[in-house]
Amino acid sequence: MTDEEKRRDDREAVTLFVEYEGADDLVGDFTENLSSGGTFVATNRTLPIGTRVQLVLSFPGLLEPISIEGVVRWRRDEAGPEGDPGAGIAFEPGPARDALAAIVDKVKSRDPKTVSRLFRVLVVEDNKHVAQLITEGLRGSSRRDFGGISFVFRKAEDGRAAVEILRKEKFDALIIDVYLPILDGPRVIQTARTELGLTDLPIIAVSAGGDAARRSALEAGANLFLDKPMRLRQVIDTMQRLLALTTSASP
Repeated sequence: MTDEEKRRDDREAVTLFVEYEGADDLVGDFTENLSSGGTFVATNRTLPIGTRVQLVLSFPGLLEPISIEGVVRWRRDEAGPEGDPGAGIAFEPGPARDALAAIVDKVKSRDPKTVSRLFRVLVVEDNKHVAQLITEGLRGSSRRDFGGISFVFRKAEDGRAAVEILRKEKFDALIIDVYLPILDGPRVIQTARTELGLTDLPIIAVSAGGDAARRSALEAGANLFLDKPMRLRQVIDTMQRLLALTTSASP
């Protein structure tokens, strides 16, 4: 590559995607860094000083990603005591920074046109294809079938792991297979309802075990039951019923 080609390449904007865990993380970064004109982005890409960068900021529930242009002012090439490799990005004062501030204000107030309601679901399923059907199907249909609700998923492949996750994290719903390794679905459901005190957690049980599986899941405390093999439309319709249950139970 000639020197002229290198200079031309350096002038082309590089796009970096920054995914925050939630709205509060974006607001915190804005308060601490972005509002003052820059931030550090962890990346293994080698970005020369002066490279134009298009930062695309997002988090679960943000309806449209936030895009802002900056310039690399410094970089860290290797991981060390100070942190991961990456680049220090500076933003020039002007319309872009003003627009970012306006969007962050809407995020803070949870403006429904900017941030959707999050619905956190724990999916306990040892069949990866079924887990993928549930998570990708609900995520893809969220705007069309759920009024813009954004689904956030956590997965477990056995009952014991599911119980440990339920001890530590809060969810809006549990979707669980009846027949699981280590600890079966009804035992997990019963533990959730009694030992963990999750009496109001909406639970959908799924199984190919027929009436026996249905009976054991519902007796353990499941709200709804789905027979396998499932169709995506069944999953969507069942989740809509579950959402109706949670809405009617809200004060």
